[in-house]
Amino acid sequence: MIIVKTAEEIELMRESALIVSKTLGMLAKEVKPGVTTLQLDALAETFIRDHGAVPGFLGLYDFPNSLCMSPNAQVVHGIPNNTPLVEGDIISIDCGALKNKFYGDHAYTFEVGEVAPETKKLLEITKKSLYIGIREFKKGNRVGDVGYAIQKFTEDHGYGVVRELVGHGLGRKMHEDPEMPNYGKRGKGKKFIERMVVAIEPMTNLGTHRIKQLKDGWTILTADGKPSAHFEHNVAMVNGKPELLSTFKYVNDALGIVSEEEAEFRRHQLH
Repeated sequence: MIIVKTAEEIELMRESALIVSKTLGMLAKEVKPGVTTLQLDALAETFIRDHGAVPGFLGLYDFPNSLCMSPNAQVVHGIPNNTPLVEGDIISIDCGALKNKFYGDHAYTFEVGEVAPETKKLLEITKKSLYIGIREFKKGNRVGDVGYAIQKFTEDHGYGVVRELVGHGLGRKMHEDPEMPNYGKRGKGKKFIERMVVAIEPMTNLGTHRIKQLKDGWTILTADGKPSAHFEHNVAMVNGKPELLSTFKYVNDALGIVSEEEAEFRRHQLH
């Protein structure tokens, strides 16, 4: 069952989402060759707690850390460790924060130094597919419309769309209805309704869409060992249209990126 939020609850969710956004922005300056994912995890936990929230992932389903850190061929759910990042890596950082009993949860895939052109292109297309999917989250549409839009765009570029892992509703629980696959058919699935909130998160592989899981019970890898990209936003339906609760503004500011990609989905000024 889809849980509709009040206008006040959506504002509380925005607050949680923006803590995650600011955490990712802080981390953007720290992602560089030589740093370990455990070091980044510790920075994130401190930052989240300093902003009056608690890490949303820590202990959730017994996950041992505050961040899911998934480099290169890891798709999602990688566990932070003491292996230093190296030039040419990419790293998906998925972060959650819980404040005022509501979750924020989104992700960004960072480049570590200079990455291969084909990998850079994978990140670019996956991020674009996120906004293409968000555009379909509107009155009258269904879950399949978002999944279809993401799948068509990414597969047209020759990439594999992960099937087993999906976006989701978001609120007082990290995972609510509906599931939000990154593939699908137009007009299929649950219908979107006013003041629902979802996490849309394309996971796109440079090669096959197939995946495998490590024995740690968490880490998901591409089956062929090729890189995977992951970007995620939190989106509310307000007046029949998608409104971003999260933002990559702080990441963009840290990395010197000028972008208007979020403008059409934003009703609030960010400071």
